[in-house]
Amino acid sequence: MKHIKILLTALLVISFLSSCFKQKRSDNAGEKMQEFIIAISDYARQTDSDFIIIPQNGAELCYNYCDISDGFNQSYLYAIDGLGIEELFYNGTYAPDNERLDMLRQLKDEKKILVSEFVSDNSLIDDAYTADSTEGFACFVRTAANYDYLQIPEVIPNENNNDITALSQIKNYLYLISTDNFSSKQDMIDAIAATNFDLVIIDLFFDDTEFTSSEIAMLKTKANGAKRLVISYISIGSAEKYRYYWKKSWVRHFPCWIKKRYDGYPDEFWVKFWNNTWQEIIYGNDDSYMKKILNAGFDGAYLDNVEAYYFLYFKD
Repeated sequence: MKHIKILLTALLVISFLSSCFKQKRSDNAGEKMQEFIIAISDYARQTDSDFIIIPQNGAELCYNYCDISDGFNQSYLYAIDGLGIEELFYNGTYAPDNERLDMLRQLKDEKKILVSEFVSDNSLIDDAYTADSTEGFACFVRTAANYDYLQIPEVIPNENNNDITALSQIKNYLYLISTDNFSSKQDMIDAIAATNFDLVIIDLFFDDTEFTSSEIAMLKTKANGAKRLVISYISIGSAEKYRYYWKKSWVRHFPCWIKKRYDGYPDEFWVKFWNNTWQEIIYGNDDSYMKKILNAGFDGAYLDNVEAYYFLYFKD
């Protein structure tokens, strides 16, 4: 009996350690990210069957083995509603990414494509919109002053009076995840409510305070009275020190699922996204990030840093 107890104790210890030190990423990190996004989608749609999932970047995840020559990954495509892409035609100046463009041309009949372009010269704004609209992509153009998504552009391309009830219907969108230009939550709500964007992407939080379901409801109507969609930003591939889940003790001793610093973002860290503890922060329980997004009444989630699978292509 004593030997059995010792064995059971050993197994429990091994199980505990495996959550951090022995939980290995498979050779195909892309498959792990596909599985993660599918699980997030499944969880959200248990509450809201129409909940919209839009991963940002990582277009190759739409294919089996992340390889365009292996055909679409149907399970993954079923889990998402669209794709967000940064700097497709313009990254400061005109610099088309032809490899991604080839993938997106195949995908645009399957899913809505939302492109965020960056132009260093305001004279290029119209050209950027034209490049994406020619391909059938919805486009948001940010300038040097708006690199961090903190301004509402004055011009709305393809402005319309249509009721927008599905992602496939959008002709334009607003990407506004910084709150720095607004003095209060209500100030930000009023500014967005005065626009006619078909879709709005914002953060779940204003500073440290979550938007409520009644506040999000105020954003679901354009200034012209038509309906629109409101989507919450969430990073699933990086941890952010200013989020509710961050513990002060982590400043000295990082949890095992934090891998390395995110260059250029001092308050962010790439995470081992396949780790169970990190995934529990993101979805699956009442304190999870996705649960908070669902409770706030957002129409969907915009999943950032899915390309973590690419930057962390390693074995522990």
